[in-house]
Amino acid sequence: MTPDTALEQMRRHIEPGRAESSAAYHKAPRSYLGVPNPVLNDLTRDWRRDLSLAERVTLADRLWKTDIHEARIAAAKLLTQARLRPDDAVWTLIQSWVPEFDAWAIADHVCMAGQRRLTADPTRLDTVESWTTADHMWTRRAALVITLPWAKIAHPKPEDLARRDRILGWAAGYVEDRDWFIQKAVAWWLRDLSKHDPARSHAFLDQYGARLKPFAPREAGKYLSF
Repeated sequence: MTPDTALEQMRRHIEPGRAESSAAYHKAPRSYLGVPNPVLNDLTRDWRRDLSLAERVTLADRLWKTDIHEARIAAAKLLTQARLRPDDAVWTLIQSWVPEFDAWAIADHVCMAGQRRLTADPTRLDTVESWTTADHMWTRRAALVITLPWAKIAHPKPEDLARRDRILGWAAGYVEDRDWFIQKAVAWWLRDLSKHDPARSHAFLDQYGARLKPFAPREAGKYLSF
């Protein structure tokens, strides 16, 4: 499948007015087709079924390079799958996209694909840790969004707890970062963690909560009892 074919399939589902509202909402300067997300889910599900992994990586790369909002979302969805073997090319491609993040929707879809690659090979956390000191805000944010699986494990093994503490250490390093998206990402991680490990969430907020922006500890503690 070529990118032109994929884009033509997307264009069959354009909704009048959606492109303009999406552009106003996401605020990133790129083209928007106006295709609903459920349609992208259905299309990429079919593409994943019909294409080999190598073909999917190639198509995802070429769709990303169009810099069309829906095409970048579709590129991420093409690579969002738990079991991929071998997955080195997928992980390499995901990493290459991170420095180009400039809006939350595309970033979050790519991070969802990346979450599967991290849980498949947790040694990749070493790479993600390097993102935490990037000048690029969206790269720093991605370090927390892509590691959310370790906040959500209901019955963690000792190695998962060690990784959880490692990532909380990264979050602690973000406390003084006043960017709203960074503070939101810290709150998001703690909020998800609180459902499975309230003690660690409490401990983090006890130590750092007063130094976060006021909205962040409120959101982080949504499911905690104080």
